[in-house]
Amino acid sequence: MTKSSQTPVISLRSLTKRYGVGDAEHTVLDSIDLTVKQGEFIAIMGPSGCGKTSLLNILGLLDTPDEGEYKLNNEPVAKLSNIRRADIRSQEIGFVFQSFNLVPRLNVIENVALPLTYTGYRRTRSLKIASKMLSTFHLNEREYYMPWQLSGGQTQRVAIARALVNNPSIILADEPTGNLDSKSSHVIMEELSDIHKRGNTIIMVTHNPAMTTYADRVITMLDGRIDSDTSKTTIKNTKSVEISDKPTLGERNKSTKKDKKAKDKKSKKTTKENTKA
Repeated sequence: MTKSSQTPVISLRSLTKRYGVGDAEHTVLDSIDLTVKQGEFIAIMGPSGCGKTSLLNILGLLDTPDEGEYKLNNEPVAKLSNIRRADIRSQEIGFVFQSFNLVPRLNVIENVALPLTYTGYRRTRSLKIASKMLSTFHLNEREYYMPWQLSGGQTQRVAIARALVNNPSIILADEPTGNLDSKSSHVIMEELSDIHKRGNTIIMVTHNPAMTTYADRVITMLDGRIDSDTSKTTIKNTKSVEISDKPTLGERNKSTKKDKKAKDKKSKKTTKENTKA
């Protein structure tokens, strides 16, 4: 994807988060430095307890850091009022959770329309917008189903539709395929990839390495820190390829075979010359 802008939408400097007090204190995020540019699709990986979800919660303004600086669209988050934070959560950030978090007593279209209720839309207008969003995910025929009547993949697609109904610029996805089978997982990832192509910034936490192929940047976390940060590039609609100066295993094997062939040829030539002599 060619990005029209490289404006940093998220900037973290020495971000630190701790839980507990005294001897029970535990640092879950340890001086994190991170810049996220507009239109990036970032996958965050790492073992359980490394701080992935804690980082996502802070990015989504669901939690606050103990130290460090967080700027969202170049605005220091620490200076935002609670009302302004709530406005940003409802209008600029969309959340997709592993456990779907649909309201059991509401049908599909009411679940998708729910975020619009908090922004002042009337019910009729909200349902109309929700219906249009559901059509994007080919779920119109499920509008009046209850959540328990849906498959896992359908439920997650409804959750994504709900996350997008307010047209947010940033999507935060916490293990969006964690409760799905492999087929449903790839359907969901294709949906997220499509959303990314429309210009949305996506930050996704995952345990599944196969899901990172959809991202153009992969961050690995370990013990509350960023252990690696790898950017990718896509060449002519082929799979994303990591940018690296190191030769791949295939290239090394090819090079070894080539060197061996040249060596054998030189050996035969020397033997032939010795025979003539």
